[in-house]
Amino acid sequence: MDYVLAPPSTSSLSPPLNNINNYISDDHKSRFSVPSAFGFVTFRKFCTVSFGHGYSYGCCGCRLRTSGFSKIECSARASMASSALPEISKPKIVTGPGGYVLEDVPHLSDYIADLPTYPNPLQDNPAYSVVKQYFVHVDDTVPQKVVVHKDGPRGIHFRRAGPRQKVYFESDEVHAAIVTCGGLCPGLNTVIREIVCGLHHMYGVKKVLGIDGGYRGFYAKNTVNLDPKVVNDIHKRGGTILGTSRGGHDKSKIVDSIQDRGINQVYIIGGDGTQRGAAVIFEEIRRRGLKVAVVGIPKTIDNDIPVIDRSFGFDTAVEEAQRAINAAHVESESIENGIGLVKLMGRYSGFIAMYSTLASRDVDCCLIPESPFYLEGPGGLFEYIEKRLKENGHMVIVVAEGAGQELISKSMLSMAQKDASGNKLLQDVGLWLSQRIKDYFSKERKMLINLKYIDPTYMIRAIPSNASDNVYCTLLAQSAVHGAMAGYTGYTSGLVNGRQTYIPFSPITEKQNHVVITDRMWARLLSSTNQPSFLSAKDVVIEDQKVDEEPSNQLLDNGNCSENSLVNDINDGIFVPFVDGPSRSECF
Repeated sequence: MDYVLAPPSTSSLSPPLNNINNYISDDHKSRFSVPSAFGFVTFRKFCTVSFGHGYSYGCCGCRLRTSGFSKIECSARASMASSALPEISKPKIVTGPGGYVLEDVPHLSDYIADLPTYPNPLQDNPAYSVVKQYFVHVDDTVPQKVVVHKDGPRGIHFRRAGPRQKVYFESDEVHAAIVTCGGLCPGLNTVIREIVCGLHHMYGVKKVLGIDGGYRGFYAKNTVNLDPKVVNDIHKRGGTILGTSRGGHDKSKIVDSIQDRGINQVYIIGGDGTQRGAAVIFEEIRRRGLKVAVVGIPKTIDNDIPVIDRSFGFDTAVEEAQRAINAAHVESESIENGIGLVKLMGRYSGFIAMYSTLASRDVDCCLIPESPFYLEGPGGLFEYIEKRLKENGHMVIVVAEGAGQELISKSMLSMAQKDASGNKLLQDVGLWLSQRIKDYFSKERKMLINLKYIDPTYMIRAIPSNASDNVYCTLLAQSAVHGAMAGYTGYTSGLVNGRQTYIPFSPITEKQNHVVITDRMWARLLSSTNQPSFLSAKDVVIEDQKVDEEPSNQLLDNGNCSENSLVNDINDGIFVPFVDGPSRSECF
């Protein structure tokens, strides 16, 4: 359904144009005319017109509305001048006393008038009968930061996730679709399972489709019918039963497919690029005026999505990385001058490498994209390696895949190339660093070393999620379902300060989350490994300026003051453990 926005009334038009009755005929008001660029255009009964600039007309079954924002509406896709509608909807910002700011999420009622509501089926669900307050209050919000000064503003808030008293979909009318995009990550199958089971068991939804092969599956591949029996055991497997791909984001074809199939809820699981695609799909659906809820569930094993506490699969990745680090430690300490080098995921953010290093306690040096390093000269990596070998006889190095790219030969050529998702193609820093270390000690230092290189990347990506991530995936999926049924759309379901929230796409997609190397968590790592910071005074000043301009969130800035907090989300009924971040150390 296309539409164009018009003024709230026709008063902006000069007389007699501002009087609609001047254009409605007397034959039971079955026809009326309005001025346009084509002269006077006659409309038949049940057609609607927008008064204002850029008049348009159509001949389909519509109705006239003059209250609120008048609209031209049409069930035919191309019959209206929809270009008059802004491509991107404006953010919904609500302000309150004390510097309160709510970054609200879109709702179907924002662009579709007179939507009927229905009682939430959960009120008759025996599983929820034991919950004291199972409906979330309409005014419940969650602060992005919980550590504030007494005279400071209350800051940004997000709408709290959970079931609402009224829903905008009847169970029988829901036709949901689930799609997974981008790289693999532990927990994908768990999220799929919990969306299907949540829709079925909580809301009685029977029609759920799985889109095969990522975004292009909407228009290029077959779909898979999903029900609780089909997805019952999939959380025990790695990967995704729906298949995935990079790229393939053809907005028009995807939305055409959604419209043709009668899909009215779309659950999109993927990283920042996938969420940007979801935002574009939402805008096109909004432009057409379709009653379709678009919901994103953030997935990135690198944990580089901002705002949220962490992404699902991250805990599993850190846990599994311990196996590779332990193997490297055993290999290195079993031979003279042994060096174990482990490459972990982290294209732009070094969270996995940092947390794996802290958890292991066997790592002597951790290299991440956010912390530049150099190889030769005083204070360089080679000097530190030689020092550790002389002291301990062995050492373990962990390097994130995006670290040291500026040092790799022909790096400019590699960085100019991109994959189907738009990510820069990186050189293999592990192989490159291994060879440089070998060459330096054999040719320049004439020193015998034994280096073992381990790359567990695809082993980590392909495993099932652990217990902690399984619980988190359940929360994300059920919260996403509650929001879609309540009519919210154009949002991402995510954990903020231990509470499930609905976050607009824009804060999720406008930047990436990075390790702040001048923060206390990185200082803890340096204290654990005793490695040099590789930072000059100039680098520290530049990094401090970045922090001032763009404060970090998520694991680095979630505002909690305890080293290991255990938050009880009463209405979710689940204890959510989460890990410490540098900003929490501000409390010590």
